[in-house]
Amino acid sequence: MLAYTFRRLLLVVPTMLAIITLNFFIVQAAPGGPVDQAIARMQGMANIQVGASGGDGVATTQQGSQASRGLDPEVIQQIKEQFGFDRPVHERYFSMLYDYTTFDFGDSLFKANSVTGLIVDRMPVSISLGLWSTLIIYLVSIPLGIRKAVRHHSTFDVWTSWVVIIGNAIPAFLFAILLIILFAGGSYFDVFPLRGLVSDEFDTLSWFGKIKDYAWHMVLPVTAMVVGGFATLTMLTKNSFLDEINKQYVMTAKAKGATEARVLYKHVFRNAMLIIIAGFPATFISLFFTGSLLIEVIFSLEGLGLLGFEATVQRDYPVMFGTLYIFGLMGLLIGIVSDLAYSWVDPRIDFASR
Repeated sequence: MLAYTFRRLLLVVPTMLAIITLNFFIVQAAPGGPVDQAIARMQGMANIQVGASGGDGVATTQQGSQASRGLDPEVIQQIKEQFGFDRPVHERYFSMLYDYTTFDFGDSLFKANSVTGLIVDRMPVSISLGLWSTLIIYLVSIPLGIRKAVRHHSTFDVWTSWVVIIGNAIPAFLFAILLIILFAGGSYFDVFPLRGLVSDEFDTLSWFGKIKDYAWHMVLPVTAMVVGGFATLTMLTKNSFLDEINKQYVMTAKAKGATEARVLYKHVFRNAMLIIIAGFPATFISLFFTGSLLIEVIFSLEGLGLLGFEATVQRDYPVMFGTLYIFGLMGLLIGIVSDLAYSWVDPRIDFASR
């Protein structure tokens, strides 16, 4: 198994190369790059200054039209040199690959910080939302799904199915707004804080106070993400266990006198959990990054999802490719962990021999 893990780690390199290469040239071909963004901003500022200082209407209109036709070619060339777009695209591509081998993502084009600094600053929010949401979803969904499978068609199964359906029908961002209205001083109770990962006086608190303050800030955003994410996993767990419970080997084990708990957790569990483990990487990456974007906006949390979105809108290429690199690398590594979990749950699965 160690040799298989090593081979998978080696495959990460060409896979990341393909991801970065494909996205680099697609983004380069897209209109509205950082140079265009900077030129548009400078033209907008010129138009505002012309409008503010114009005397008569004719002079103002004439100056404004001159500003809108473009900037001086020397200014445009300076902008290109500032952003590094005075070099051919292949030089920028190979320079980026060389820098990425040392995890040097460069500096943001529009933010006064390095890409690494921005990612490090935003990482605590994404880790908090993704980690706690994934952990709670799995701790709730798997036992609930198993219980529903064992008590199929019972009263418990019926009313929990209604809860799951309602939770699945309400989008996470809409549920977040509802939580704010109810519990964050919107219209009823002012119990939980509305924004931020911690309070302003966080540094002055004791270690227990810091834990309590952090947990208090996480209640509403994590709850919103959990409610929107546990429904699918609960039904997947139930259906997977139902499929295994009705198989012949389960009936044979019961006929030999095995208890229901032994049959369920020794024989059924490892077979039913395979499909759930298979979906873990996609679930984790979704909750860790893309799934938390609207939650970050609603609760004023600056995480990686919001950082990537802002970089895409602003065409901040270093931040775009830096976050893409981190997202892709984590997805590939989590996929390897998922394969290792297969072998841990069911030792009959041996990837190394295939």
